[in-house]
Amino acid sequence: MTGITEGDGGAASSSDQDLAQWRQRLIQALQIRDLKVDQQLMARLAEESSRAVNGQAGPVSALLVGYAAGLAAKGGSATPQEAVQSAADVALRLCEHGTEGGPDSEGWSSTAQ
Repeated sequence: MTGITEGDGGAASSSDQDLAQWRQRLIQALQIRDLKVDQQLMARLAEESSRAVNGQAGPVSALLVGYAAGLAAKGGSATPQEAVQSAADVALRLCEHGTEGGPDSEGWSSTAQ
């Protein structure tokens, strides 16, 4: 996975650093072991969902992608990072179509489900 994860050596803005610190605190509080979060992917997902639908679609998309990824990883069909990437890819493809058409128009056969 790419993006800002624990240990990145690149320069980050104060906002990125605040988000990274918040993310780490939340991961610890939720007791999620060995999770590497791709902040850029999640930000892209939230932004594109918000643009495709409305401002509230970003957080809803992130929640649903995380839930789908958790189910896939728990079932052993993918690592947590692979499951997040797969679920995010489905959501981003859906964003390309906004509220009409897209990968959901044919049912669940080719999605993360």
